[in-house]
Amino acid sequence: MVQNPYISIVIPVHNEQEVLEELYARLTGALDKLGKPYEIILTNDGSTDQSGQMLRDLHHRRPDQIRVIEFNGNYGQHMAIMAGFERVRGQIVITMDADLQNPPEEIGKLVAAMEAGHDVVNTYRENRQDSWWRLQVSKWHNKIRAWMMPKLKMQDEGCMLRAYSRNIVDLMASTGESSTFIPALALTYASRPTEVGVAHAERSAGTSSYNFYKLIRYNFDLVTGFSVFPLQVFTMIGLLISMCSFIFVTFLMLRRLIVGPEVEGVFTLFAIMFFLLGIVLFGLGVVGEYVGRIYQEVRKRPRFVVRHVLERPAAAPAADFNPAAVAEAG
Repeated sequence: MVQNPYISIVIPVHNEQEVLEELYARLTGALDKLGKPYEIILTNDGSTDQSGQMLRDLHHRRPDQIRVIEFNGNYGQHMAIMAGFERVRGQIVITMDADLQNPPEEIGKLVAAMEAGHDVVNTYRENRQDSWWRLQVSKWHNKIRAWMMPKLKMQDEGCMLRAYSRNIVDLMASTGESSTFIPALALTYASRPTEVGVAHAERSAGTSSYNFYKLIRYNFDLVTGFSVFPLQVFTMIGLLISMCSFIFVTFLMLRRLIVGPEVEGVFTLFAIMFFLLGIVLFGLGVVGEYVGRIYQEVRKRPRFVVRHVLERPAAAPAADFNPAAVAEAG
């Protein structure tokens, strides 16, 4: 039987064969230095390269510490993390990407913050090593998100290196939502969240699996999952346009009675009509996003399908303990 770990690391993996060996070496080295029992859960999210075989090899090197979840297809980063959440054994659960842009050596900062009594530790990237346009997009996106959802206190929502207490993770895993945004979901349950700065590095190998379409879907999951702000905006726009339209129609009727019929301005009216139709169609698209998510939830289909799990049986569950109490005892 495997000793119950104190720390669980959950990592989604999708076509990361170029970095897995370095990830293994640096991550195990950083965790060994902490001197606390740990486990690493790696979810293979439908990789089409050699990542699956490499993950199996890593498990055989450290079968007591490395566990591998194999999906039968590609279900996305957040579902890969959720699959890990459903199987974690540790009291402190840390998520991170496999691309090493957030150095594993920073994990100690998150553990220290958790042992100080926080139940969610969010992070922000210091000295980001990204292109200028990506930095600007991220900057404005964070500002817009803060304006639309002021209750979600996140300085940098794009950094996946985060830590959660076990009870927060259990709550998130129990929701059964088919699409969600994990950092925001955690904040809805947290009572003592905090943020710490972590280092950031350029991707050393491979390419990002987030293309333009996936980035759009990622933001739709965040906005529609935690706010009705878009619906409220279009309600107000609809009211404003209705009032303006009523005033404009009244003006045209009075003008026809006073001046008489005329053909001038026909193309202007067409331009106004097309503009209003564009707003209507865009609004229908926003409503469709919410309806589509409702449809996904009511079908109750599995969020993901696990092909198999490589792991050793766990020891009998120990009594729950508080990370802060462990720190004080140390």
